[in-house]
Amino acid sequence: MVETRQIAVADGLSFTVWTDGPEAAPLVLLLHGYPQSRHAWRAQIPPLAAAGCRVVAPDQRGYSPGARPDPTRLANYDYDKLVADAVAIADAAGAAGQRFHLVGHDWGGQVAWGVADRHPDRLASLAILSRPHPSAFRAALADPDGDQKHRSRHHRKFLEAETADLLLADGCRRLRRNLAAQDVPAAIIEDYVGVLGGRPAMEAALAWYRANAGLKADIGTIAVPTLYVWGDADSSVGRKAAEGTAAYVSADYRFEILPGIGHFSTDQSPDRVSELLVDHIRRHSD
Repeated sequence: MVETRQIAVADGLSFTVWTDGPEAAPLVLLLHGYPQSRHAWRAQIPPLAAAGCRVVAPDQRGYSPGARPDPTRLANYDYDKLVADAVAIADAAGAAGQRFHLVGHDWGGQVAWGVADRHPDRLASLAILSRPHPSAFRAALADPDGDQKHRSRHHRKFLEAETADLLLADGCRRLRRNLAAQDVPAAIIEDYVGVLGGRPAMEAALAWYRANAGLKADIGTIAVPTLYVWGDADSSVGRKAAEGTAAYVSADYRFEILPGIGHFSTDQSPDRVSELLVDHIRRHSD
């Protein structure tokens, strides 16, 4: 049964998490993206737990009320801190000194690439939804004939001071509209707005973009078995960046395309995503 808990880490932050599965089982850590929360994984947690895993899905830095340092101090949301959070949560969840399985979507995927690059010895496997390898992403952005810069135009908007006001106005009307336009069900939108629909959380979520403008993290070739899942209707990530990711993984690599699925694959194709994750983790479990 899925439980809501608080996981405290050494620097005094306390993360709200959903967890399920046997306490002593191999850990699977699920990292959400923007504008989601732990609720993004509601359909994946039970099957992963049923497959014999200990599953932990946190609301990440800024999304958790107990892990929300001042977002006006952008150093609090530096990429290195986001990567360190993932390892700290895994350690506090019972995997200290052990390997664990890591799954990330969108910004959670960006963080997961960093963990795999900097702590490859800690990971049994890596699974990424939507977010391409940062080097493949930058190459696509730099392509003068490509469309990735247009797909990523919201990144620039998020740097503007008035963006939180716009997203929060009229009961988060724009945020709700944007999610609905990408086939996120209404009930799930309410879950996301329930976490992100107040100013403190929204400003903290936007601080991820403001502290890491340009997403310039130096991520090398990944030596961890990797599953990369991309929907070919993803409005945020184009084919060039998705297909280019293979060049930056030296370990066992699997690229799965979800036909007709957009950016929010855990909402749009929950059963297929769960199936892929369970299979990948089973293949790379000790």
